[in-house]
Amino acid sequence: MPKTELPITNGFYINRSRVVSNQICSNAYVHVNDNNAYAKEVLYGTAGIHEIASTGTLSTDANRGSHEMDTIPYFVNGTMLYKVTRSVDASGNETFQDVPLGTVAGTGRVSLADNGNQLCILNSDGIGYIYDHTVPSFTQITDPDFTANGTPQHVVFIDGYFLFTTNSEKFIISALNDGLSYNALDFGSAEADPDDIVAPIVLKNQLYIAGSQTFEMFRNVGGASFPFQRVQGGAIPFGVAAPFSIIKTSGIFAFVGGGENDDASIYMFNGSSTNVISTDAIDTILAQYTQPELATIYGWAYGQGGDRFIGFTFPDRCMVYEMKSNKWHERKSLFQQDGVATQERWRCASVVRAYNRVLVGDLKDGRIGELDLEFGDEYGENIILDVATMPFSNVGDAITFPLLELIVESGVGNAEDPNPEITLFRSTDGIDFKNGRKRSAGKSGDTKKRLQWRRNGRAARMEVFRFTWSSKVKKVIIKLEANIL
Repeated sequence: MPKTELPITNGFYINRSRVVSNQICSNAYVHVNDNNAYAKEVLYGTAGIHEIASTGTLSTDANRGSHEMDTIPYFVNGTMLYKVTRSVDASGNETFQDVPLGTVAGTGRVSLADNGNQLCILNSDGIGYIYDHTVPSFTQITDPDFTANGTPQHVVFIDGYFLFTTNSEKFIISALNDGLSYNALDFGSAEADPDDIVAPIVLKNQLYIAGSQTFEMFRNVGGASFPFQRVQGGAIPFGVAAPFSIIKTSGIFAFVGGGENDDASIYMFNGSSTNVISTDAIDTILAQYTQPELATIYGWAYGQGGDRFIGFTFPDRCMVYEMKSNKWHERKSLFQQDGVATQERWRCASVVRAYNRVLVGDLKDGRIGELDLEFGDEYGENIILDVATMPFSNVGDAITFPLLELIVESGVGNAEDPNPEITLFRSTDGIDFKNGRKRSAGKSGDTKKRLQWRRNGRAARMEVFRFTWSSKVKKVIIKLEANIL
């Protein structure tokens, strides 16, 4: 009986009716191979995390934001700004050290920008700080003109200025190359639509002021007065629902928002056009949140291993878009408390690239970690890969799969998990998965190990298969093949 390849690289797509589609894709993402390969698309397990530094073990030490300036990564953990330095000894051994620089009040997320010498940190109460690495010095912004046009909310850097949006429908700028000096007359406003100003964005050295329903484009025209003027016809009919969801990467920015009277979606803007990148499955999740809950969503982005990720951390889950495959996946972390293991949204609070590494701050405590594609765990905890297929049917007639073979990179067992196992579950209604049966993915070096499941039963109407792989090993799923009757 010839085998048929079954699609397993569709990414995350859980429909409002799970009978229609319950395609779980957790801690695995679709990777597109460029050249002729065994499979055009495969599923890679998400990167593990190992600790490089820690600023504290308490929840009050958790990360609030991060930034890279002059090749050095900076993290606001708890109420302190840290820089993470790196040294290498004569044998090539690396040492990382977190160096405290100054106190940042508050507990909410911070907005950060730099001008090459100065790093500006703005907390959720509108209190600003400047760290100047050339002195070095850490100073709170005390110029009274800093708050003359409202409480600053978010900061970017453009053309020598730190630029802030405020809660009074205005945006202000610092003095040229000086984040400690301000003039009350240096302000602008968005005028195309009377919606609330949410945040500033700079893309390809172009300034956009994001509102709750529109974006407006501004240009630096120079001169002795306020240098930024609105571009005629430069309004974009989409707004932002969550200011920290705006994330810039690879010549685009993405955000959670929508147009007037629209439900929230996730958009991508490339400087000339705006496209929805969320699926209706993602939009269904967003529709469950209240407006205050939507406002807490934050975004992050990074590239690694030829893939580019844009992630959005929702109030209770983390959804990630891979730009090459144009497919979504979910990320979860495993936590232990009082001997009970639970999965929650991914523990990453922010991402920054430095020292040719992808570094992450943590939602739970003050750990600073490195994302590593060769790691199969997060700070010692398993990463549970969980993938379900699309529904398979036979035009309403019964369907049987006498043999299923999951083709993986086998022989990946290691000292921590010498014989990793993958569990197959079946669902004949698309909702409930039952009858878990395990197969070994192969001990270390057993690269010819095959994962086959026989006698998989009969489905009267439809069949969905789900594979769960919980182990501290490298995870790659290449294909799913089956005999079908």
